[in-house]
Amino acid sequence: METDILRRAYELGEYILETGATVRACAAHYGISKSTVHKDVSVRLKGASPSLYSDVRKVLDKNRLERHIRGGEATRRKYLAENS
Repeated sequence: METDILRRAYELGEYILETGATVRACAAHYGISKSTVHKDVSVRLKGASPSLYSDVRKVLDKNRLERHIRGGEATRRKYLAENS
């Protein structure tokens, strides 16, 4: 069972690196909770593969810094759709 969890952590980390996905998008893609994705890539991956962890951490930090922009864009699209 432990190997399955680590395999999932590696797979989630690789997916985030390849696509630049957010934790929420990754969770939706794999059909698991955001908490599980976050635990896998921030705790389990750190112990199993520090180099992959650091690469994933960079993507997640970038996503965190840009989230206010994505939220504003979503609101803008919402109101444009309502008014047209």
